[in-house]
Amino acid sequence: MNHYFEHRSYSWYVDIDELPRLPRWVRLFARFDPRDHFSGDDSESLRQRLDGFLARHDATVPGGRITALLQPRVLGHAFNPLTLYWCHDRHGVLRHVVAEVHNTHGERHAYLLPSAATPVLATKRLYASPFHPLDGHYVIRAPRPDGSLDVDVSLYRGDEPAFVATMRGKHRPATITEVLRLQLVAPAAPLLGRLAMRVQGVLLWLRGVPRVPWHPMREAEPTREPTTAMPTVRIEVTDHPDTSVAS
Repeated sequence: MNHYFEHRSYSWYVDIDELPRLPRWVRLFARFDPRDHFSGDDSESLRQRLDGFLARHDATVPGGRITALLQPRVLGHAFNPLTLYWCHDRHGVLRHVVAEVHNTHGERHAYLLPSAATPVLATKRLYASPFHPLDGHYVIRAPRPDGSLDVDVSLYRGDEPAFVATMRGKHRPATITEVLRLQLVAPAAPLLGRLAMRVQGVLLWLRGVPRVPWHPMREAEPTREPTTAMPTVRIEVTDHPDTSVAS
């Protein structure tokens, strides 16, 4: 069964050491809270939380710039189905890519990926959909945004993809005017994102797709994921077709 949908939203492309601080009256529509990512003490910055994640998994903590593609809190709500981090050393060389996934149950898991330009494999470790069991592997292609965004995530269970999500978008400057304009394009973006996922879930259920019971995640130690070629995909579910990548 093929099922396809598009959802229009936006994400921010930022340096995590220089997270935007908007005027107080605009922060209602874009506020960055480190507690929405990874685990750690409430007083820690996003950089400290990411460094802690890398250290816990015996990965070199890079001393250079770390950029991230994420969604901020809007009207007090946050929802980041996928956050990507590109970690550079002091010489500007990309050393790690981290893909952090959140589900609608409030759980999250981060995948430590190699700094390869080609797609990479990551064993699925988080219950992310009521229609897919906790098995299979992801094929992730996440090049750094350079004027445009072009990310693909495919879930494989066997030789063919069971689910494919793509993020496409163009860079727009993060001005106050642009932030306010985006509230018209995608008002209350985190809430609408959750709602869109639930609506699509209901539609799949009505079409007779069986549900998989949710079981709370038991954190597993991730492994370094191998580099691999991208298999051919046949099913496409497009997400964020007009993402604004702001810096």
